[in-house]
Amino acid sequence: MRIIVEVMPKEGILDPQGKAVQQALHQLGYGEVREVRVGRRIELEVDAGDPAEAVRSAEQMADTLLANENIERYQVHAVEETV
Repeated sequence: MRIIVEVMPKEGILDPQGKAVQQALHQLGYGEVREVRVGRRIELEVDAGDPAEAVRSAEQMADTLLANENIERYQVHAVEETV
């Protein structure tokens, strides 16, 4: 089962990487871009029979290692595998 953890800076936290991307976009002519926030996506392949339990486990992983709760927020969701 694939679990996705998306980590983003919390609102109000400086995001220098996002600011750099915004400035570069403006230089390229995309002046309509008002704000850019840069985060990260973590994909976990886990052995689990119950998607809800897999998500709960990934949330614990995010709490303890994958995200810094002081400056970041995260979302966790299971992804249906398609063949």
